[in-house]
Amino acid sequence: MPFLPLHDNTRRQVIERPWVTWGLIAATLAAFLLHPAGNGMAFARFMHSFGFIPAVLGGEAHLSGDLETIPSWLTLITYQFLHGGWAHLGGNLLYLWVFGDNIEDATGHLRFLFFYLICGAAAGLIHYAAAPHSAVPLVGASGAIAGVLGAYLLLHPKAKVLVPVFFIPIYLPAWLLILIWLALQVLAVSGGDAAQGGTAWWAHIGGFMAGIILIGAFRRPRVSLLGRQDLPGGITLRDQARVEARRKRDGDDGGPWG
Repeated sequence: MPFLPLHDNTRRQVIERPWVTWGLIAATLAAFLLHPAGNGMAFARFMHSFGFIPAVLGGEAHLSGDLETIPSWLTLITYQFLHGGWAHLGGNLLYLWVFGDNIEDATGHLRFLFFYLICGAAAGLIHYAAAPHSAVPLVGASGAIAGVLGAYLLLHPKAKVLVPVFFIPIYLPAWLLILIWLALQVLAVSGGDAAQGGTAWWAHIGGFMAGIILIGAFRRPRVSLLGRQDLPGGITLRDQARVEARRKRDGDDGGPWG
């Protein structure tokens, strides 16, 4: 994305705290801090063991015995928690921090965890389809977070996102930022390369499309799409009680859902 999001104005309606979003951030940060740093041999061996390698999944390549620590299909999950450097990590976690809590609010805690991991796995599989012979490990949460962006576009297109434009923080429409991001991904793959400049563009597109497709099934009942002003009543009695308690606490007379 050409802009770094700092904040959005979409309030959570049901959950008090986005435990899964925070947990994913903590787990991703912990994985980065615990795995070997730098570009040395230990770092490369770790990335080959737990990163997603299309050629290994397809059976064209095989890891040596000391590197084959988990089944190749499981790396579709583990690769999502690995990052090559602080900039890669920080950008992904910032997006997850800004957008993840609202998707967790719309789906519920456990369903959001599955939604996130499935989007990341789908991103890896689309990367495999685009570059099945690649022996370069794919790492990073970008595919899963692209799924979060796809869901956010369907749920909260009218939201405002605070971004620095020429160092001046302003609110821009979420739909504009996300569609610009998507356009850049499409332009990046228009030359035919699956991973130009070390970036798996097709994985981003695959994760984004997975988010759009899956959010309809993962969202809570009566959570509206496209920013429609449906109230969350009837989700569950417990969720409704939380909504009413929050409104009383905040002095809210009952704003729109989403």
